[in-house]
Order: sequence, then structure tokens, then C-alpha cells
Amino acid sequence: MTQREFDDGDEDDVPEWADHVMATVANEVKRRRKEIGWSAQQLSDRCKDIGHPIPRNVIANMESGRRTNLPLVDVIVLAEALWTSPICLIYPVGYVPEVQRLPLQERIPPWEALLWFSAHDDAGLDDHEMLHQQRQHISALSRAESAMASEGYARHTVETEKDPVRRTEAQRAHAVFAERVSQAKESLREARSYISSHSGLLPYLPPELADIDPPGTDEEDDI
Repeated sequence: MTQREFDDGDEDDVPEWADHVMATVANEVKRRRKEIGWSAQQLSDRCKDIGHPIPRNVIANMESGRRTNLPLVDVIVLAEALWTSPICLIYPVGYVPEVQRLPLQERIPPWEALLWFSAHDDAGLDDHEMLHQQRQHISALSRAESAMASEGYARHTVETEKDPVRRTEAQRAHAVFAERVSQAKESLREARSYISSHSGLLPYLPPELADIDPPGTDEEDDI
């Protein structure tokens, strides 16, 4: 299997899907490398520094279409070396008009393919609830930590402010942030309950939120 440019001509001239994916990645690696101002050797040196050497001639063969395979580990390291994300090499949003997500499918905008690849588009996913709950956990934890910090500041103001008007304002703010903390904690409990009941690994909780888990929760399950 060799790389070829993707062509809109006769169907017999259209390369295989795998070739199309490889060509997209190779073109984006080349574009990104030139944008940074690196030679293929400099990119190779950077990959070596990361811990996964990719020889200069391998990079040159990939960019020219002579390389016949492209391991996932190479894509990951090349993305890190080029200060980007692997998904941005596979679906370079803003730099190609269309990509072919799967064999025998019509081409679609790269943004749609990126959403599918990163599981941000739930359409067609049979088992995405665990991923959804993990995302909910991340979001709720961020909200809880932010609200707790604001609630603590407002509480301190209530306790130290001598001006009655400002103290009243601080009391109102404290009540708002306390409610936000409560809501975020409830979201965390729901997410953690689902994750635990479906044999998932519970994400890490900071000590100040340890009251969210019921007594007896195995802390070794935290990640």
C-alpha cells in the first residue's frame, strides 16, 4: 500500500481509505514542520529527545508518500514534537476542506470527524455513558473547587467586614456560592455513583471534597 494524493477524478483513481488517512497526516506533519521552520532532521532530533526516535529518512519518506505504513505511536510522538495534538494531525481542521472518516463513506468536514474521533458526538456510540460521566466529574469538580474558593472568601468577608452594607452583600454572595458548592457536590456524587456501580475507576478527589463519597469507599480505586 502506497500513499497517493487524494483525487476527485474517476473512481478508479481514488486511493484506498488508508492511503488517504496517511496522506492527510503526512501533509499536516510537513505543513506544521515548515510552519515551525524545522528541517526533517530537526524534527527527527525532537522525536529522539521525546524518547521515540523517528529517523530523518523515515520522516522524509512519509512526507513524500514513499512510506507504506504509519504506526499510531509515530503519530503520537510527531504530534508532541510539533507541539500539537494527534487528532489535529489526523483531522487538520482549518487546513483541509474534507476528510474520509471511514472506508466507503462520503467525505465530511474535518470538524465533524474530529468530534466523532474524540467521542464528543454521541451519535452511533453504543457505550458512551462512562465517558459522559467522567466528563461530568471533571466539570463538576472544577465548578466545586471554584465555588468553594469564592465561598471561603465571602465567608471571610462576612466574618471580618465591619461595614453593615458590605457585610450584607458578602452574606448574599456567600449564600450564592454555598449553593453552587452544593450543586457541584451533588453532580459529583451522581457521577461517582455511576462510575462506581459500573466498575469504573473513581477519579481523584481533593481532601476538602472527601465527604462526597460514602464511608468505606476504597481510596485505592481513585485515579
